[in-house]
Amino acid sequence: MKNTEQFIGKKILVVGLAKSGVAAAGLLQRLGAEVVVNDSKPLEGNEEAVELQTQGIEVIGGGHPNDLLDRNFDFIVKNPGIPYSNSLIASAVEQNIPIWTEVELAGILSEAPIIAITGSNGKTTTTTLLYHMLNMANKKPLIAGNIGTVSCTVAEKAHANEVIVLEASSFQLAGTESFVPRIAIFTNLYEAHLDYHGSMQEYLDAKLQVARNQTSEEYLIFNADQKLINEAVESFKSQKVPFTALGKADEGISADEEWIYWLGEPFIEIKHIKLPGRHNLENILSATAAAILSGCEKTAIENVLSSFTGVRHRMQFVREVKSRTIYNDSKATNTLATKSALSSFKMPIILIAGGLDRGHSFEELRPHMKNVRAVVTIGETAERFAEFAKSCGVTETIQASTMQEAVQKAYACSCEDDVILLSPSCASWDQYESFEIRGDQFIDAVMKL
Repeated sequence: MKNTEQFIGKKILVVGLAKSGVAAAGLLQRLGAEVVVNDSKPLEGNEEAVELQTQGIEVIGGGHPNDLLDRNFDFIVKNPGIPYSNSLIASAVEQNIPIWTEVELAGILSEAPIIAITGSNGKTTTTTLLYHMLNMANKKPLIAGNIGTVSCTVAEKAHANEVIVLEASSFQLAGTESFVPRIAIFTNLYEAHLDYHGSMQEYLDAKLQVARNQTSEEYLIFNADQKLINEAVESFKSQKVPFTALGKADEGISADEEWIYWLGEPFIEIKHIKLPGRHNLENILSATAAAILSGCEKTAIENVLSSFTGVRHRMQFVREVKSRTIYNDSKATNTLATKSALSSFKMPIILIAGGLDRGHSFEELRPHMKNVRAVVTIGETAERFAEFAKSCGVTETIQASTMQEAVQKAYACSCEDDVILLSPSCASWDQYESFEIRGDQFIDAVMKL
């Protein structure tokens, strides 16, 4: 670790426990800070609080009392999930007390260079792809953030000859001040999390923290096909590496139907790529650019692209059964994600969809339903999605009460060369505790075919 002396004797309030709060509190105490932890849950039965108390850290539970700020803290480390509308946090903002997330600590302390990936969609796939490319090239990657271990914990143990691949959310980036990754990736921007950030501009501003502090020594890989991102990063000082999947470009990294191009020169043939979909091609371009900038050999990148079949529950290839190709996209909890999935295939699709009924419209999917030959619906929206599918010209709609039944019925109405795709377009909570459990049950049913 570096810069450890700056925390000696500092008075620091950690707000919110969970993994990031526990990690930040323990780390700061080890660095010589005077740490107080505050959590909304009562202390009774709070195992995380007990763990910190055994380390000699003061924990105040059962709410967020504003008079805590009378203790003159030097700064606050906030759990990313706690909104700035929280009364304690809002009061701290009014008093100009710096409010960080533990990602800021990681940036200050890490001896290893950091590659930070953010964006509305594609973060996890891009992070995973890049990790495998770096690993294949023996670059000693460490994975951190939303996809892995808490980033400040990884940074505490990282060495200068390693590299941290960090998936960073807007919630985490909003709590940074001096964070400077060696390489930043901004995959895309779509309307999301406005209940947390308050406006699209605040959401964008949070995402831009991934590269705002970069100098001409660092790199920013960004989506050149999105005007809003292009305009937002125009004044940034970093070396800019645009990516586009809309055809060959002379700058940055690009792709057409046949090649991936690096600086306008053919680099890897598209036919070698295993992962389907234009949205995944964008993820591939950004990960490949970061791998090239990190010194990975072309063979290492190509080996990963020819074998990587997707992150679990995100357009994950499951298996092929009698010439039917089956994909698990349980993470598709909204129409935007299902739209990307449907547009990934040119062959006929047997779609399994439905779930929690939030009253949202499926109309965004209409232009992408032309390849859907049959729909098997599940969950609270089963009838509503079936009616929508019929209005799109889908002649075969079937309802199922369980995932096992849905898979069996989807397979029964499929033909050779069809794609069987679970992409629900709805949250899972009507039937399952999480989209992961829903996806696992889908995989289990597919394996029993």
